[in-house]
Amino acid sequence: MSKKKVIGLSNPTLLKPIDKSHGLIQVIIETPKGSRNKFAFDEKQKIFAVKRVLPAGMTFPYDFGFLPRTLAPDGDPIDVLLLMDEPAFPGVAVRARLIGVIEGEQVEGKKRTRNDRLLAVAEVNHEYAYLKKLGDLPKQFLHELEEFFVNYHRLEGKQYKLLGCKGAGVAMRAIKDARRAA
Repeated sequence: MSKKKVIGLSNPTLLKPIDKSHGLIQVIIETPKGSRNKFAFDEKQKIFAVKRVLPAGMTFPYDFGFLPRTLAPDGDPIDVLLLMDEPAFPGVAVRARLIGVIEGEQVEGKKRTRNDRLLAVAEVNHEYAYLKKLGDLPKQFLHELEEFFVNYHRLEGKQYKLLGCKGAGVAMRAIKDARRAA
């Protein structure tokens, strides 16, 4: 009997995105909190690879990942900014409570592409355990998250236009749309 040689990791984009029985989503971490390196899952090689490096002094404020089995309008799985006590590692799955979405669009010349970021809180954590809904976040905290994405895109030569922050209901509709598109 011949065995097929598997190279790379299994494909995390195929994992289950939602645990309906517990009302949680499953986030796959790409870039850990505090990293200047932006990692992304390379579908062809089945590994996480460095996609770009942020300039000196700029780091990801929280863990950044994606929701499996989704396809956002930008052509990638839907993005998730995950609040948790300590940074995770690329490729780690984290169950999380969805609290909202930062709605925005990327502008490149005349082309406009929706590029929303879901906001979630890790199921197992201490520091953010009190966060149950978007309104529990201090306004300054949310403003700083929005500004991170505006600056992140500007450094790539792109414009990111904020459209607003919405609660978990709107975020869940975005997930449903992204799951249908996948």
